[in-house]
Amino acid sequence: MRRRTLLRAGVVAGTALSIPGAGSASVAAATRQDSYEPLGRVSVDGATEAVVGDAGNVAYLAVADGFATVDVSDPAEPTILAEERGLEADDRPLTDILDVDVDGDRLALVGPAHGTARDVFHGFVVYDVSDPETPEPVTDPYETGYHIHNCYLEDDLLFVVANDEDENPLVIFDVGDGVEEVGRWSLLDREPGWRDVFWRARYNHDVYVRDGIAYVAHWDPGTYLLDVSDPTEPEYVSHVSGTDLEFALLLEGEEAQFGLPGNDHYSAVDDAGDLLAVGREAWATGGDEPDGPGGIDLYDVSDPAEPEFQSSIDAPAAADETYEGGLWTTAHNFEIRGGRLYASWYQGGVTIHDVGDPVNPEELAGWRDPAEAAFWTARVAEPGETFVASSTEMVPNTTIEGALYTFPIEAGEQADPPSLTDPGELETDADEDEAENGTTDGGTSEDADADADTIPGFTAVGAAGAAGGAVALEWLRRRRDGRR
Repeated sequence: MRRRTLLRAGVVAGTALSIPGAGSASVAAATRQDSYEPLGRVSVDGATEAVVGDAGNVAYLAVADGFATVDVSDPAEPTILAEERGLEADDRPLTDILDVDVDGDRLALVGPAHGTARDVFHGFVVYDVSDPETPEPVTDPYETGYHIHNCYLEDDLLFVVANDEDENPLVIFDVGDGVEEVGRWSLLDREPGWRDVFWRARYNHDVYVRDGIAYVAHWDPGTYLLDVSDPTEPEYVSHVSGTDLEFALLLEGEEAQFGLPGNDHYSAVDDAGDLLAVGREAWATGGDEPDGPGGIDLYDVSDPAEPEFQSSIDAPAAADETYEGGLWTTAHNFEIRGGRLYASWYQGGVTIHDVGDPVNPEELAGWRDPAEAAFWTARVAEPGETFVASSTEMVPNTTIEGALYTFPIEAGEQADPPSLTDPGELETDADEDEAENGTTDGGTSEDADADADTIPGFTAVGAAGAAGGAVALEWLRRRRDGRR
């Protein structure tokens, strides 16, 4: 594929907010809080995925039309260092960016996250972030021709989920000196029967790599473990799945894309590579049981060829568990570190679980504010001290704004957490619209379909606007309604 010249916006300053009750910039002071709560927060417009650099003092966020770097060395006052926005390649925008990954001094930016009919750049750029205040591209924009929902960067290898609406392969690039595709693996080469399933129900959603094993979350087919020790020849090792081909062939429409079982959305392993967690992003569809938000399943993969199911962590229950209900509590992204699972549940908040005994995981701490925060991911910053969690504005029928939160790593309980099951305690945009007009204006499936199709886990593919995809429709709706 041709490589393009990159144009970029300048650095933009941001502001931080210390959370009342944090007590001090020191993490130790957080242990004196009367209840479990954030240490700090900084607004980051368009925030989605967040990752943390090796030193633990800088977080890197995808921000729909680029990325941002945030200093989290003082968890009470996270501070934006740089925002790279409005990026273009060959006069086409790099947009609908929902994922970045960082390894050492390098950061990969991929997109768009969804298929689109718009004339946007499909591909990736690798940056040098040795100075997070002044990121610099080290590769030309590399054009792939397919949309990329997520990626994983390890050493000189970039793993991308290449959704071309046909094979949906995992593709591996060498980005050490320029860019070269070196390997790929397709589910359909191994199990061609899945070709008869609607491509969005066999969506290749995410990839995680540890010690020569790639963990590929492949929606309804399951999570596949691949030996990538030789990246030119990825080989199947095993897989775990909540459904099977025969069952998937019976599902149609919304139930196939948004409902359980299946919906393997994100997977990751612990430090040793022995414990695998698989998050299932799902909503209530009115179909057969199980019908509701997806949780996180734990597997023993100490023998990668023979995964063994251990237990499940259920998603928080909600008064309205549908996609358009304005109250998402399904599992999203997470990290396992030091025997702890740091998980995000959109408006269900963030949690810390002790998974030292994966058969009996124990919740140690949790926090939520469903009217103000919808958490996309949770990542350790300073081991044993702090973690960060990004909050996204993409949930339909809400007025949530993008932000990065910092939290203490300690056991504790939130004082008077807002109810998720009492509809009287949380008024969403959908409630307001229905009360005023008898409809759920803005973010409805009719509005989305006017601009785009839907993709598992997200909505509004191909929408017009700077951000693209689901985030674009939410931005456009809020600007129209005068809410931003």
